Amino acid sequence: MSYIPDVDQARELLARYNKEPFHLQHAETVSKVMGEFAKEYDPENTEFWKAVGMLHDIDFELYPEQHCVKANEILHELDIDEEMIHAVISHGYGICIDVEPVRYMEKVLFATDELTGLIGAAALMRPTGMTDMEVKSVMKKFKDKKFAAGCSRDVIRRGAEMLGMDLSELIGRTIDAMRA
Repeated sequence: MSYIPDVDQARELLARYNKEPFHLQHAETVSKVMGEFAKEYDPENTEFWKAVGMLHDIDFELYPEQHCVKANEILHELDIDEEMIHAVISHGYGICIDVEPVRYMEKVLFATDELTGLIGAAALMRPTGMTDMEVKSVMKKFKDKKFAAGCSRDVIRRGAEMLGMDLSELIGRTIDAMRA
């Protein structure tokens, strides 16, 4: 019988495969952002959304060239619920795997994963960090292709489209979620 880990169990599973503080912190950030979006869109499943956010890069540190493909294998070996596996791996849609985000929660993960990296990098450049971060500051960094070059602008744009949000709305909501 497959199971659905809560966020603490997901954190423990993540730590089995990831040791780098950056990767662990990224998972915490994405988990928290997912939890904030869940409060509005699916409040009875907040824990599920947060656990998906925690697990989304479970394979990235060990298997960066097989990202999401290895996550699929790992999560099946761990007997994780199919719905959760689909949610986790679909954030790599069109990048490293052909599993499309279908549910709203999966689209939120797809849209915010890269964006949290961009916003986090922008916060590091500011003396006040996230405290008074504004959408226009992030939009300016978004347009600068050299800034946080590893954060795919195309993926962020596609994610906003999937969610039916304009880019500035997605950025604003993600900033608010990261601040919370």
